[in-house]
Formats: sequence, structure tokens, C-alpha cells
Amino acid sequence: MRMPRVGRYLIGVVAIGLVAYVVVELDRHNDKPVTPGPAAPSASVAPHRTGAPVQFPPDGKVFLGVNTSQGSYDFSAVNAFSAATHYHPSVLEFAQGWAVHQFDRGVFDRIAERGMFPLMSWEPWNYQESGPAQSHGEQPNYRLNGITDGAFDDYIRGFADGIKTLGYQVGIRFAHEMNGFWYPWCEQSNGNHPGDYVKAYRHVYDIFAQQGVKNVIWVWSPNVVYQGSTSLHELYPGDKYVDWVGLSGYYGTGGMENYRTFNSIFDTTLKQLAAITTKPIVVTETGATDSAGRKADWITQMFHQLPAKPQIIDVIWFEAIKELDWRVAASPAASAAYRKGAQNARYQVTWSANSDARIGSTSG
Repeated sequence: MRMPRVGRYLIGVVAIGLVAYVVVELDRHNDKPVTPGPAAPSASVAPHRTGAPVQFPPDGKVFLGVNTSQGSYDFSAVNAFSAATHYHPSVLEFAQGWAVHQFDRGVFDRIAERGMFPLMSWEPWNYQESGPAQSHGEQPNYRLNGITDGAFDDYIRGFADGIKTLGYQVGIRFAHEMNGFWYPWCEQSNGNHPGDYVKAYRHVYDIFAQQGVKNVIWVWSPNVVYQGSTSLHELYPGDKYVDWVGLSGYYGTGGMENYRTFNSIFDTTLKQLAAITTKPIVVTETGATDSAGRKADWITQMFHQLPAKPQIIDVIWFEAIKELDWRVAASPAASAAYRKGAQNARYQVTWSANSDARIGSTSG
């Protein structure tokens, strides 16, 4: 039977929106730093524990941080954020790609020296050779079964042994947003198969355990769910292997430009996660567009809605420019909204080398 004209029109609109979402998601996920040059050596002593452990964050508190393109190779974005919001982030998230970056303790120490928890997005791919956005998921050398079969064991051990020498905790966000399709470690891409992700994740974790590394907080970090995303339940490696659950979710990505609150972006995923685990939730990537002039509104609503979600212990803002300018510091109104929200006592959290991450259940 021939479909009515209205029905054909609605399907067309949905299809166009989905295509836009796919293209912009692929572009956003290519936000990788250029190959870093040597950084100036630090003149200070590397941070290390000097006293009794202090829970991070304390009960009832939420820590706030930023994710920047350059990480500790260039603190300009962090400085601009702090100046604009009058808030010192207690975590800095940064990326390290397997094909480019070897372990460098200075990358971590420079962050810790500034009183921020180093959270590394550890990415098993070659971001320099990813090509056009449409090919991000196709890098056969980085198929998940290669990780599990031991092709990168020496590389993984190098990081494990290096991190073990640090005098403080660090976070590892291994192979994030695995429920999508835009990275070589997604099961929907690169010739991977169902079950491959959990095997690879556990393999990496087990190597760190074999090397006696005890100062890593393991962050399993999917994208917020969407139609067509891989089931979270199928990708979860188990509570033994996870300390925090991370989430990526934005207002303003392609195909989803209509205004959406923090709740509307995250609630469906949070509900699904509650059936899988009670591990603390960290929002490892979020941001809002100002293309409709509502970034400040979105930030204000985020701070109003967060207290009803006790399982969320952290929100990390994507302080960078990609297909859109996500930066808080780029907008005086957004900076003022963030400053007002962050001055609440529940967000006054300090990180130090003595901090021990809270990993127990936080759900109500």
C-alpha cells in the first residue's frame, strides 16, 4: 500500500535528523590534540601522599572539572575557564592515543601539581591517521580482538608500570563511548563482534592488576543512549572492573538542536544504568551550544537539576571548540551562570595527592 504523503514526510524528516546526528557526532569525536612537543620540566617536586587519605569527593559533595583539547601540554583553556567562572576545576580530563603517546609522568604530574585529579581518556587507535570523519571506525590494526590477543601487551605494561610510580591516584577512562559507532573500539565498527569490548576491557584491567598497580580509578564511560546504540548491559565489564561509570551527553549536537535540558539528555541512560550497577556516576563529557542563545539557561538548569541525582559525583565540561563552541569562557552570560551555580557549597571540593576516590554506591 502506498504510504500517505504525511507519513513519507515524517520519515524523511527523521532520516535527515539521523544523518545530521551521525555526521556531527563523528566530527565532535575527532577532537584530538596535535602531537605534543616536549614540555618544559617542572621545577617543583612531584606530588605524593603526605598524610592520611581523604575521601574524594566527600559525602554529599560533587566535584567539577574540565576536559580540554591540550590537557597538560597547554593550560590556557583551564586558565580561561577559571578566570571566567571564578572556580578552580578539581579534575582535568585529557586524551592519550595508543599510536602516538608513550607514558610520560610529566603529563600527570603537571595536572596534579595544580591541584587537579588527572583523568586520562585512553584511546586505542591512531587519531593522526583517522582520515575523514566517516572512516573513524575503520582501523583494522586496532580491532578489539587484537587487544585481547596480546598485540599491545608491552605498551599496556609500559603505562601500568609508569602509573604505578605516581604518588597519587589517577583515572583511566578506557575506550570510551563504546556503545556508539564512531571509534575503532566500538562493536558496531572495525570488524568487531559482540562481546569483544568486554574481553578487551578486562584484558587491559588484568594487566594492570598483574603489574601490581593500585592507584588507578577505572572509568567505564559510554555515550548517553540513543536509537541504534549498543546495549549498555552487553558492554558492561562488571563491578569488579569498574570504579566509576562515565557518561557523555551534550545539548546541541547535530540532529538534536532543539533545546533539551540536562535531565532530558541523561535521565533515560541513568535509569538503564541503575538496573546494571550502583557505581558512582561521573559526567565525563558535557556541554551546551549557544547557537540559540540558551547556553546560560542550560547551565542554570543543570545546577538546579543535579541535586536530585545523588549518584552523580562529578560533572566535567568540554571546554573546547569543535563543530560548535562549547566553551563556558566564550560567553559572559554562560560564565556568570556557571559561577553562580558552582559557588554552592556542594561543589566546593579540593583534590590533593592524599585524595582517595569514592567508589562505593551513592544512589539514594
